[in-house]
Amino acid sequence: MRKTVVFVAAAVIGTTASTGSATAQSSSSPAPRTTGSVQLNVNTAINQSLVDKYVRDAPNVALAKCEGPSPAFSSPVLTFTNYTPGPFMGADANISADVELKPGTAAGTYPLTVTCGSQTYTTQFTVPAAQVAKVPSGAAKAGDGSMAG
Repeated sequence: MRKTVVFVAAAVIGTTASTGSATAQSSSSPAPRTTGSVQLNVNTAINQSLVDKYVRDAPNVALAKCEGPSPAFSSPVLTFTNYTPGPFMGADANISADVELKPGTAAGTYPLTVTCGSQTYTTQFTVPAAQVAKVPSGAAKAGDGSMAG
């Protein structure tokens, strides 16, 4: 069964995202734990493969479900702005934040953490390689006659 994800938060409009959420166990004491989660982006009806993947040249959003004061996201390669409380349609989350990739970040896998009071949840997300932004020197260009035979 397919779910259509409708995201009301302005930070997510235009974002493509993913269905599964990465759920981590609390890193606090082994007493009864509250289940929480953190993820990067959410799936859409069109693209079902974007959870925990940074999308270059598009808005990205961190989402979390956790209880506790002063929720805060952290990652060594991301900056976070515009914290927005939920709930959000289509995502099991009660807090979100706009995300920007720090300049110079290489492709790879990185941690994303949310801390709410004494509870901490972490997931891993991937950053794809940057696309080639410049046409290589000497490459054929449409309309310049280089393709004529």
